[in-house]
Amino acid sequence: MVIKDTAESWQVTESRTPFTGNKTSVRTDAVVMPDGSTVTRDYQVHPGSVAVLALDEEDRVIVLKQYRHPVRQKLWEIPAGLLDVPGENPLHAAQRELYEEAHVKAEDWRVLTDVYTTPGGCDEAVRIFLARDLSVAEGERFEVFEEEADMELARVSLPDLTRGILAGELHNNCLVVGVLSLQAALAGDGIGALRPADAEWPARPYEA
Repeated sequence: MVIKDTAESWQVTESRTPFTGNKTSVRTDAVVMPDGSTVTRDYQVHPGSVAVLALDEEDRVIVLKQYRHPVRQKLWEIPAGLLDVPGENPLHAAQRELYEEAHVKAEDWRVLTDVYTTPGGCDEAVRIFLARDLSVAEGERFEVFEEEADMELARVSLPDLTRGILAGELHNNCLVVGVLSLQAALAGDGIGALRPADAEWPARPYEA
């Protein structure tokens, strides 16, 4: 038996957008169920995101501590950001986020994993990259605003992050998925077996 997600779209008889925000919106669809009944489903429409697990020469991960108002916590995270432009190349977006949030560039990029963050209530798709061969980016640091102006930056070993995740001390989904995916890759076929940075991404098609 092959365990693999498959594309499928059930009939939608009505769709409306009761709320539109700055970056996301809320959609209400009337969806036909297999038994013929029709139910409504409300969900957040999201442009998609990228995240970067940046691993330095000492096998430490670049992490950022940022205030997240919906959960009323400061969370340790990996650099991440929205796909602001429809059809934007996710690798280019990831390189931009690593520069803006950590002032770092990387020579080696691979796709670590692709996830839907909360598919029961949001269509957000995230591509998490592994970035290696790090160096300080040229030029001035990117000017930050709002929550980002209060960010802390650290480099933390992979084992320490793994322990924090399993102890329930670290909760950001991209950090958790990225760290555990890298651990799985290292314990399995190795980093060389990861997909290339320009691998297809059906959830958010893009131009190379």
